[in-house]
Amino acid sequence: MRYFILTALLFSALLSAKSFTYAEVHNMPKSIEKDYYIWRLLKQKSTSKTDGTKIIKEAKRISPKLKKAYRKKTGKKAPVKKRYRRPMSVKAKADLKKKQQHAKTLIKSDHPFQNWLKESSRAKIFIFNNSGKSGRKKLDHALPQTLWKTLTTHASFNSSITKIRKEHLKTLQKSFLVLPAKKHALRYHTLNSLAFHALSLGKKEISEKYFALAAQKAPEREAADKALFWAYMTSRNKRYLRHVVQSYDINLYTLLARDFLKLKYPQTITPTLPKAGLLSKKESTSPIYWAKLKKKIFSKNIDLSRLAKQYKAENSIGYYTYIKTKASREKEQYFPMPYRALLSKLPKTRQAIMYAIARQESRFVPGSISSSYALGLMQIMPFLVDHLAKQRKEKIDYNDMFDPKTSLIYANDHMNYLTKWLQHPLYIAYAYNAGIGFTRKMLRKKNLFTHNKGYEPYLSIERLPNAQANRYGKHVLANYVIYINKLGIPLRMIDLLSTLHTPSKTDKFRK
Repeated sequence: MRYFILTALLFSALLSAKSFTYAEVHNMPKSIEKDYYIWRLLKQKSTSKTDGTKIIKEAKRISPKLKKAYRKKTGKKAPVKKRYRRPMSVKAKADLKKKQQHAKTLIKSDHPFQNWLKESSRAKIFIFNNSGKSGRKKLDHALPQTLWKTLTTHASFNSSITKIRKEHLKTLQKSFLVLPAKKHALRYHTLNSLAFHALSLGKKEISEKYFALAAQKAPEREAADKALFWAYMTSRNKRYLRHVVQSYDINLYTLLARDFLKLKYPQTITPTLPKAGLLSKKESTSPIYWAKLKKKIFSKNIDLSRLAKQYKAENSIGYYTYIKTKASREKEQYFPMPYRALLSKLPKTRQAIMYAIARQESRFVPGSISSSYALGLMQIMPFLVDHLAKQRKEKIDYNDMFDPKTSLIYANDHMNYLTKWLQHPLYIAYAYNAGIGFTRKMLRKKNLFTHNKGYEPYLSIERLPNAQANRYGKHVLANYVIYINKLGIPLRMIDLLSTLHTPSKTDKFRK
């Protein structure tokens, strides 16, 4: 496939690295975007140790990259940014020390579990959470159902459940099959984990009830959709799916729910905007302009609909759709399709994955910078920029990634490499986010994506051993399905997932 047609659109002149002054960076607003420029300043040979020592104090977040650059520049460790914590009173410190000492004494006693049972509910949880792994092993005994229910009424017990799971305290885990008290304090993630635990033991009814409870505690719409979808999977009760399809969010679960109910996919917004806008090219691609705009977007008493009108143009489509989405409180789902002159030359499947990734990575804001300094529209990491530039025999500055065309061209080159090994958009998304090495290792695991029966491949998607890649892959996949349909290729999510266990259709890492 001729993916190299894009290369002619990139300028051919070799660029020298840009340089920055202390004053330029100092005058930038505190933000992740400024942190990137602090990192650039520290890496410059011309930057003095004195300027380096001063500028590091202005960072919003001391990232590993900043720590390394600062140490190389000054020979010192970067200052630690401490979170403010309200100081404890003398009495509170004494009480805490007393509780900790009591916990140690109880755990070292001849009958720690029996003595633990005599404590109040709050004391039980404190002792359990503060006894260390070895101490908690001594408390790994069966709990009476009434005690389990009582403990679930305390918010601090969420931490206890997490420790029981991580430390594989098998006897205590038997309590997980008992539903919590009616007025429980368990959080979404705790309820979700208890539901999957019950499912792993074949306790479908308990699992369903835990998923239903999780949906009630969901912190965001997608989380509720996930819990409701799995409540359906464990019960096959379509009323859960009917709740999911009422969601305003477009995600893996809402699309699957529509597939199961044989419904059309929801309408999405792909705006057609005038070419000319109020912004210059510099403003529409500047990370610092974006940092200032974000501050305005999240300020109080801002009329977001009115603000969006200022950016209603092709060259600021990322700003426009981002603000419009916020103005609607995420109810309006925007799927922009900018840069058609560039991307329409590619095969439609490539266009779809590029759009899907751009929407997830940057929301089509060219000046985007992540906390790890992934850059531009396609959020390409600096080390990958170096690698791709070397392959292209070009010398470019990292800031050139803020030019949308350059970002797309470099991302397309990287996609050429990924698609030599991977054909399925979900696996491509995993590789784009977590690396092709992670994806290869994941696919070669014997317990993931091996068949298409029972709860598979849905369970494998949930069990991916990388939380960030897990969430990222789901989002990119949902975006991909929407975009491929917009490009005129009918595709349902359920059909796309049905091939995940078939290497001949998805990847070259498995036999």
